[in-house]
Amino acid sequence: MKTTSGQKIKIGLFTFIGLLVLVLAVFFIGNQKNYFSSTFNIYGKFKNVNGLQVGNNVRFAGINVGVVQAINIETDSSVRVDVTLNNSVKKFIKKDAKLSIGSDGLMGDKLIVIAPGGVTSTEQIQAGNQLASVNPVDVDKIIAKLTKVIDNAESLTGGLSEIVGKVNHGQGSIGRLLNSDKLSKDLEGTVKQAQTTMKNVHSTTTTLNTDLKAAQSNFLLKGFFRKKKKKAQQDSIKKAQGAPDAPKQ
Repeated sequence: MKTTSGQKIKIGLFTFIGLLVLVLAVFFIGNQKNYFSSTFNIYGKFKNVNGLQVGNNVRFAGINVGVVQAINIETDSSVRVDVTLNNSVKKFIKKDAKLSIGSDGLMGDKLIVIAPGGVTSTEQIQAGNQLASVNPVDVDKIIAKLTKVIDNAESLTGGLSEIVGKVNHGQGSIGRLLNSDKLSKDLEGTVKQAQTTMKNVHSTTTTLNTDLKAAQSNFLLKGFFRKKKKKAQQDSIKKAQGAPDAPKQ
């Protein structure tokens, strides 16, 4: 069966479109991975890369400016991360810039974040330089601490619930006091009795003061109180003059 001219045109057009899509895909991926732009490499060292992978983005000022080129374990406490950056951002990154590991959204891929620096150094970064790194927060430790706090809160809540339950059922001194009408009435009677006693004491004191004033005004006792007052005045004068007290008779 011979191929017609129309079929040849369709096959050629389909092939052309396929090649065009392939070229565009290669260009797009290469552009994302900085394969077709002028780049330079720098690196940093972390204790824990926290799930970072080769090919993840590198961001500077919220813009993707490079990719993670390589991740290699150097020691049991050091992981080297090499990144490839566009040459266009070299002039903005200083030698005191810092690398940190962040996330693309709450549950997104990990990425490298570059803080620009310029605080202690204004010298521009060069290819092959090492930047200081900020180690990521250990999420497992935070979750462990939160779990412990939640467990303690649950235990405390359970204890409080048990205490409240006992009080509501009249158990313990507070429970009996709150739930027993007899104890409440006895306590109320005791308070009233104490108040009555205080009133009686106050009344008795007032009566004694009144009787004492009346006794001072009585003509039979007036001389006694006058002598006593005069003796107290003489003693006060002698004490002020430094004279010895007169012998008591």
